[in-house]
Amino acid sequence: MQVPARRLPAPRGRYLMWHQVQRRAGSADAVVVEQALHNLETYPLLLKQLIGRPAGRAPRVAFWGHGRTYTRPAGRLGSSIKDTLTRHGAWFFAYTESGAAHVASRGFPRARITVVRNSTDTGELVADRERAEQPGTAEHAEAEALRQRYGLVPGRTALFLGGLDRPKRIPFLLDSVSRIADQLPGFRLLVAGDGIEQRLVAEAASRPGSPVVTVGRATGRSAALLGAVSDVMLMPGRVGLCAVDSFALRTPIITTDWRWHAPEFEYLVDGRNAAITPDHPAAFAAAAAGLMHDPARLASLSAACATDAADYTAEGMATRFCDGLLRLISRR
Repeated sequence: MQVPARRLPAPRGRYLMWHQVQRRAGSADAVVVEQALHNLETYPLLLKQLIGRPAGRAPRVAFWGHGRTYTRPAGRLGSSIKDTLTRHGAWFFAYTESGAAHVASRGFPRARITVVRNSTDTGELVADRERAEQPGTAEHAEAEALRQRYGLVPGRTALFLGGLDRPKRIPFLLDSVSRIADQLPGFRLLVAGDGIEQRLVAEAASRPGSPVVTVGRATGRSAALLGAVSDVMLMPGRVGLCAVDSFALRTPIITTDWRWHAPEFEYLVDGRNAAITPDHPAAFAAAAAGLMHDPARLASLSAACATDAADYTAEGMATRFCDGLLRLISRR
């Protein structure tokens, strides 16, 4: 059941949220709320827990979230308030290990933290990708047709899959692609996505001899087919859940040590399931060209992606969440 919510404007373009959970929370043993200062319902719920919990009259309040701010600068005051608010929770569900470590370092008991390993449902993506490898399947035929249509060369094809927005650093990507093409004749970058910087990609693709190929937004089966014909995934900007997609597609990510990645960036291990380079187009391009020129190393990274795909799943995340919830409810 979806909880009704109201969005309230606040100064400097910000907003406050009021999720109407009070009536439903009255009969609950626990309420899980987002770890966010703008969620107004959190404050009365925590107050009721403080006042009514000893007598068993209020639900326990658990937080769900990153643990710390990853993708933008965090002010000292806001961070301090968030840490204080979090410490009053009865449990914490962290996306990743680093988020859990941060919350614990701020005084939250480690025994009351569950790391859920944030993920998406990639079951069908994995299955479609596997079928694309099997001759005689419709997926295999479609993958071959993609190679023919765009003139793709094995060992010379990269994929960008995601939103074409500023955090993805599209100008950096396009600069790097030109450098890669200079080092690898026949190189192509398939760009699957849309967004506010789509014009930059379209302009690059329209230039004579451009290695950039636009294929539109892709999800599910179409994303699996693109992964099947690509050797690597180029992501110089923010890496988040695309890390999980790269595992499902067996298409290792090449990214940079940029400071504003999302929590899921930590799923990547340089030299094992991904390549992480210094934050400069020349270094990024050299790493990409070098990896695509080394079939053995590329195969090793791809195999590690396939292994890790089984460790980052929606089913696994749900299991860990339920385990933590049961421990919270049973805790005296």
